[in-house]
Amino acid sequence: MTTSTTSESSAATPLFDLQALVVSVRRRRRLWSSMALLGLLAGLAVAVLLPPRPAAVTKVLVAHKEDQPNDTGTLIRTDVALLGTTRIADKALQSLNSPEKPEDFMEDYRGTGLTNNLLQIDVTGDSDAEAVARAKALADAFVADHVRRMRETAKAEAKALLDQRDRMRDELAQVNREIGDQSPESDPEASASIESLFARRAELNSRIADFDQRAAEARTGTPKIITGTQIVDAPRAVRHSLSKAAVTNSAIGLVLGLVLGLALAAVGTVVADRPVLRRDIAANLGASVIAELPRRPGRLWQRRRTRTTRERLTATLARTVRGSTEPVSLLELGCARSTSVIALDLAGALGAEGPVVIIDDLPGPQLAKRRQKPGDPTVVSGERAAAVSHQERRIGVGSVAPGTAWTDLQHLGSQTVLVVRAGHGSAAWLHTVARQLADQRIPVIGVVLIDPDPRDRTDGTLWDGLHNALRGRSERPVRQNGTGRRRTERQPMPAARVPDDDQEVR
Repeated sequence: MTTSTTSESSAATPLFDLQALVVSVRRRRRLWSSMALLGLLAGLAVAVLLPPRPAAVTKVLVAHKEDQPNDTGTLIRTDVALLGTTRIADKALQSLNSPEKPEDFMEDYRGTGLTNNLLQIDVTGDSDAEAVARAKALADAFVADHVRRMRETAKAEAKALLDQRDRMRDELAQVNREIGDQSPESDPEASASIESLFARRAELNSRIADFDQRAAEARTGTPKIITGTQIVDAPRAVRHSLSKAAVTNSAIGLVLGLVLGLALAAVGTVVADRPVLRRDIAANLGASVIAELPRRPGRLWQRRRTRTTRERLTATLARTVRGSTEPVSLLELGCARSTSVIALDLAGALGAEGPVVIIDDLPGPQLAKRRQKPGDPTVVSGERAAAVSHQERRIGVGSVAPGTAWTDLQHLGSQTVLVVRAGHGSAAWLHTVARQLADQRIPVIGVVLIDPDPRDRTDGTLWDGLHNALRGRSERPVRQNGTGRRRTERQPMPAARVPDDDQEVR
């Protein structure tokens, strides 16, 4: 039986409660909103205090011999890589008569391939004029290097073709010497070999003409590449807008801060494991939530509803105290001020029926240092609780925060109402409170939830706790037939009136 109950409880408890996580993160809005604001201010400070260096930009049209319409950008990426070499940087520095090292200069510029044949060069400097001069020197050095490489490639290709042509000519001269004055008609027996020599001569003449044409095309294509590679956008300084940079950096900082804040809030929620839903708080304390009150008065249009809820809670607690022969205590967890206000309201409601004494065992000065007014209940400290007359109605007010002396809670009341602030105590501490009160035989007849989540729609009622719950006190005891035991019976609800068939239902 125990195994099945445990398995059912484990199955009912989700491994990861997304609703509780969302509610907890939303309640920590101060954290992530502060992080977002901090990120925004940091981005604004970076834009104002760390402006970018003066920069210049230029664009170069690069012609390649191997250009193809379906090129995926391999050639322009090669040009970008070549731009970032010490050879180009050194030539640019030489034209600028600068003693700077090429390795250091390479950190101040970068190339970007915009299209298959368009290269953009971005350069920074100590001033706009220096950045423009650097951009022009880089562009000229790249164009000169590219033209030189294309010329050398074309010259090497033409030389290779001409060397092949010369070898073909030498072979043709040898074939011509072998043929001499022979003809197929002069020697019928050697006609086959003579015909093969004539065919070979024709083939060599064709290949020599082909090599001549290819060498001429190689030399002719170079001027097109040289002319096509040029600076198409003259170097110019890049204008920096402080307002635009401030807006951009602030937006980036805001987003990054918000994401970081949400992540920290989520991680903190999972690690801390502080229940905020009324369902979880009731389950951990083993008692139902009987009322909810805000932590602060709230806005003007919310105060009336808060006052009504407080009056209803006071009336409910007053009825409980009147109908109980044992003293009732109010024990707080993270909301001493709200608990003291509830105790004063309850004492005021019971004051018309006789003297009321509040036993103050709160850790703070909420009740002890309160200025007494005419008609206010008597407030005594926990040390003087034994001196209070039994003829006076007693209301004990204490705390179940960490460090509580559990054995001293008996003098506050033999039954209690817990006043708990949502999200204050961890699940482990709520379990500890429930276990310690059970060990002291102090039943929890209800939980007053302070600062609840306004969007919480979970049920904070434990339906298996009628022996302690306030709603179970309205059930009247009756005897079972033939036994001396008592059982509880709920008052029957009035049956719904069922209309006749011929009666119209409205």
